[in-house]
Amino acid sequence: MAGKSGRTISANPEKGLKGKILSWEGALILALIAVNILGGVLSPTYNFTNIMRESPRYLAEIFMLFGMGFILVLGDIDISVGSIVCLTATVGCLSSNAGAPIGAVILIVLGTGLVCGMINGFVATRFTELPTMIITLGTQIIFRGIAEVALGSGGSATMTDIQGIGILRAKVGPFPLSFFFVVIAAIIFITVLSKTTFGRKLYAIGSSKTAAYYAGIEVQKIRFFCYSLLGFLTGLCGLFLLASTYSANTTTGNGFEMEVIAMCVFGGIATTGGKGNLVGAFIASLIIVCLRIALGQINLNTQLILVIIGAMLIISVLIPAIQRALTVKKMKSV
Repeated sequence: MAGKSGRTISANPEKGLKGKILSWEGALILALIAVNILGGVLSPTYNFTNIMRESPRYLAEIFMLFGMGFILVLGDIDISVGSIVCLTATVGCLSSNAGAPIGAVILIVLGTGLVCGMINGFVATRFTELPTMIITLGTQIIFRGIAEVALGSGGSATMTDIQGIGILRAKVGPFPLSFFFVVIAAIIFITVLSKTTFGRKLYAIGSSKTAAYYAGIEVQKIRFFCYSLLGFLTGLCGLFLLASTYSANTTTGNGFEMEVIAMCVFGGIATTGGKGNLVGAFIASLIIVCLRIALGQINLNTQLILVIIGAMLIISVLIPAIQRALTVKKMKSV
């Protein structure tokens, strides 16, 4: 099936070596290799050790990728995740400074993310006539507003006791702990979406909510679950981000929603719903992480890095459209 971008996206990978190489996921793997070669050319310090050292603050965002992928496959969207990250990091920082043990801090952060996701899911499933873009735009403002009120006039907070949260900064050899969490999450969510009945229900809902409902699928319950899941994963992102920076401020999580959506779309998930898979999205996230680290090592302006990522996203959508136009033109000329 072809999405509006013109790219043919299937829930199941093409068979055969040639099919895999010519697939969108195969092209993304080649792009990942190219980005790492480019990084080595641009910066003499771009190597495996330095990538692992700088990766934790970027890996935290990937947790949201899996939940956002589910939401997009459903044909919905959630642009409040950046604000949820800000709120979860804020409550984690403030609760730690108030004397809460690390176990309680973790539960508070994850619980806050889960509650925010449940709020989004409740409104989206109870007021189905409202676009989820508008719903989450509203909660985006509310969640960040709550964080700003909690942070007070200073607009920031720093953890006074970093020993507990430092557990999440642990390493196994050169690999940060967050790396293993991300890989495990990738295996679980890729398998769920591509190999289980639940995954097939997500594709069915994304293709047509009405048809899925009449086929006996509990559409609204699944939507509520996916929004709640995304909220929980966003809390996990906020937790690891807090472990990386030991602080929270009013700009924490700014732009995260657009970056995560970009990872999904760059990886081949259609925003129209019912198409795409998390394999491509996960590879795309690694491309963006490596690119940000490489360009950061040559002190490239952060905003310029975002411009490059945005350009990559546009190109990824334009290329299949151009290919389809050339194919149609060729067929007409025959």
